[in-house]
Amino acid sequence: MNYRGRIAPTPTGYLHLGHARTFWVAQERARQHNGTLLYRNEDLDPARCKPEFRATTLEDLRWLGLEWEGEPIDQSERMPEYRAAFEQLCTDGHLFPCACSRKDIREATTAPHSEDGDPIYPGTCRTTEPSTLNPQPSTEFNWRFRVPEGEPIEFTDAHFGPQRFIAGRDFGDFPVWQKNGLPAYQLAVVVDDAAMEITEVVRGADLLVSTARQLLLYRALGLTPPEFYHCELTCDEHGERLAKRNDALSLRELRAKGNTPETLRARWE
Repeated sequence: MNYRGRIAPTPTGYLHLGHARTFWVAQERARQHNGTLLYRNEDLDPARCKPEFRATTLEDLRWLGLEWEGEPIDQSERMPEYRAAFEQLCTDGHLFPCACSRKDIREATTAPHSEDGDPIYPGTCRTTEPSTLNPQPSTEFNWRFRVPEGEPIEFTDAHFGPQRFIAGRDFGDFPVWQKNGLPAYQLAVVVDDAAMEITEVVRGADLLVSTARQLLLYRALGLTPPEFYHCELTCDEHGERLAKRNDALSLRELRAKGNTPETLRARWE
């Protein structure tokens, strides 16, 4: 299959330099392989995703020099596909309903922590078995994927090399469907990358452990996973990872200060 990559911004704020660099790497990877680059707008959260940020992100990426094939694909238009994948996972016994809040997990005395300090789900609701699958989104609980405890999840990253995570130790049972009726990030990106026939996913190094989770979803859904290329994270002058709240390093602000696409790209070379 010919190379197919994608960029997938979330329109919750102005695009910052870190994400712009990752998207530029994605374009360069596609060009190196004489492949295709697609654009996916990850706009599933109606409370945080705004049309104005969708528009400014498109404008900023075009100004930077990115090109992609076709029109952007909006996740908000793909709910039937996510629901079908969710129901398949439920039917096959991979999911369980969970009533725990983030605060519950954070405060659980039995919750282990990953290397980056985040609490790992302690399995509070793991033995809960729903008597029937509610065909309507629940307002009472989330649905979590039951990971195979102790199984090593291995893959070779095209940038960082061999990776190995242990299910239940490095990450726990993770959400795939939220009580607000929306799919979680892990499920949505797996369904979309498979449907778009993506052959390589380029994204930040902070998502390496997410790749392990997603490989379990690919397997459970009977889908072929893509290859992966994780980039180093871009940090500010204090060594902190960039976030959208850091307006000073948004492309919009950098443009206003007179930066050109060439001067920004020179930082990455």
